Amino acid sequence: MNYNPNSMKAEEFINDEEILECLDYAKKNKNNITLINEILDKAKKAKGISHKEAAILLECEIPEVDVEIKRLAVEIKEKFYGKRIVMFAPLYLSNYCVNGCTYCPYHHNNKHIPRKKLTQEEIKNEVIALQDMGHKRLAIESGEDPVNNPLEYILESINTIYSIKHKNGAIRRVNVNIAATTVENYTKLKNAGIGTYILFQETYNKKSYEQLHPTGPKHDYAYHTEAMDRAMQGGIDDVGIGVLFGLEMYRYELVGILMHAEHLEAVHGVGPHTISVPRICPADDIDTSDFDNAVPDEIFEKIVAIIRIAVPYTGMIISTRESQQTREKVLNLGISQISGGSRTSVGGYVEPVRDDSSAQFDVSDTRTLDEVVKWLMELGYIPSFCTACYRAGRTGDRFMSLLKSGQIVNCCQPNALMTLKEYLEDYAAEDTKRIGEELIAKEILKVPNEKVRNTAMKYLNEMNGGKRDFRF
Repeated sequence: MNYNPNSMKAEEFINDEEILECLDYAKKNKNNITLINEILDKAKKAKGISHKEAAILLECEIPEVDVEIKRLAVEIKEKFYGKRIVMFAPLYLSNYCVNGCTYCPYHHNNKHIPRKKLTQEEIKNEVIALQDMGHKRLAIESGEDPVNNPLEYILESINTIYSIKHKNGAIRRVNVNIAATTVENYTKLKNAGIGTYILFQETYNKKSYEQLHPTGPKHDYAYHTEAMDRAMQGGIDDVGIGVLFGLEMYRYELVGILMHAEHLEAVHGVGPHTISVPRICPADDIDTSDFDNAVPDEIFEKIVAIIRIAVPYTGMIISTRESQQTREKVLNLGISQISGGSRTSVGGYVEPVRDDSSAQFDVSDTRTLDEVVKWLMELGYIPSFCTACYRAGRTGDRFMSLLKSGQIVNCCQPNALMTLKEYLEDYAAEDTKRIGEELIAKEILKVPNEKVRNTAMKYLNEMNGGKRDFRF
């Protein structure tokens, strides 16, 4: 099959021959400083670079080039996202699964992991626990099991989550990370009011993919890889992609994920809303030494920087799989969303002591949400609990047009500060609140539009009197 980014066939828009040719070309040109400088000059325009150009930057080992790649990533991140970091938490509904994925403890053959599925009452208790932390945005997760976890269960769970109003808490955006499904089912998810539909490819290498998914419906490479097209056909504007770094060679995966982004842009007029960059980590019944493609920290940081350069407008997510130290290093290089206070076990948020017996992966960053919020502010970032664009219908190409024009700062900056103010008033520890109030007073003055700035300052003052949920 020939490479064709406009094709709707997985093996044509993620074409193995094209990837291998790119990697070979990158090796041959890794010291071609004239070509590399042309790519860097193109990157400075902050309109992206191609998968082939990204492969060359990744292969290049010239120290001065690596420094410039990171400098550009920082510059581009600042241009489009400023210092705002969106906060979220995963909510695991069920770990029943019929697939045989060799890297996941939920795989069907794992007989000693306790299988759990939350009832709607248990979901309510989990959501209240998350609201009491201060979360406003969730990503629900579930294994693939048509009997135990049918779509109807997911839809009912979404409705339950949105219905819970506890004290000043409310979940305002539910993102969904569930198995590939049909256009009809994606339409049902859209109608249920989801934010982003998230699905990780795990690996773009078809041969490796089929070996890593030996049994179950997820074995079908094409059906899984083409899921985002069906989601968009079903009316979902915002989709999130990602690979699990460590399953396959990272060079292959970087090219693959950028080809996927280019395909979505070519066919649907808008690329992915987010790209996630998880690395494989230990879990029940999973030994990371079984996978010999581990990505060292230095290369991981370079991958994050190159993705930011290649797709300037796309949000980037890093989870609590990574340590505090690693998360701190990559925040500046491109990350725009992080989780905080996460539990990756089913029913984990109501447990006073962390119980990882049903967890999908070991959490490296085990700090509370308040500790993460305080840490971010001490680093100069603005923790944001904003969901305004989703609630105002600024999704898909409408969100991207605001971002590309630079006007998004007049929405995102005040919204981030106002949702941070909500957090400080309702949930923060005293020291966190003190740091946050100082940050808000400084950052609100940086809102470019005078009218928006003055209105936001008025709203912030009204929030001292107990009013909530202001947004632009």
